[in-house]
Amino acid sequence: MSEGFEDIEAVAVIDVLNRAGVDVMIAGLNKGPVKAAYGTTIMTDTDIDSVADDFDGIVFPGGRKNAANLAAHPKVIGMVRRFAESGKLVGAICAAPSHVLSEAAGILKGRPATGDPVFNEKLAAGGAIVNDTLVNVDNNIITAMGPGAALQFALRLAEYLVGKEIPAGLVAKWRLSFN
Repeated sequence: MSEGFEDIEAVAVIDVLNRAGVDVMIAGLNKGPVKAAYGTTIMTDTDIDSVADDFDGIVFPGGRKNAANLAAHPKVIGMVRRFAESGKLVGAICAAPSHVLSEAAGILKGRPATGDPVFNEKLAAGGAIVNDTLVNVDNNIITAMGPGAALQFALRLAEYLVGKEIPAGLVAKWRLSFN
């Protein structure tokens, strides 16, 4: 993530994945605190240049400024392409599907995807088959519209990584249905 990320799109994903037992590493373009579009500040675990490809997936919150910053970073785009090609999870929400996955990385050609409707032309220009679902799951590529879809997006990411069953230790903390 980088400055200007969409607050709820990052926080919802981090929270839900942690609750599902996923080991989440927060990487920023730079190490240290990163300020969101609406004032939330998140401390990163590392910077993107220190991240290896040995993760099960990579997820990008939106926010126009964040998406543009990520799309302009060569290591981010290289990772997106490698993860997509190897069948690892690639998730993006809001402005990130159009800017990062479609336009910059070119991994959505001929694939269904969704994102912030403001950027549908950019999504389509990169070859995506644009749909109007809140969350779109196409094998290892999961995209979502924006802040209103943040929790559903996070739940679909968790389902992809750990399955539909709620881990035993979490039943008292949350109850979900993936239908």
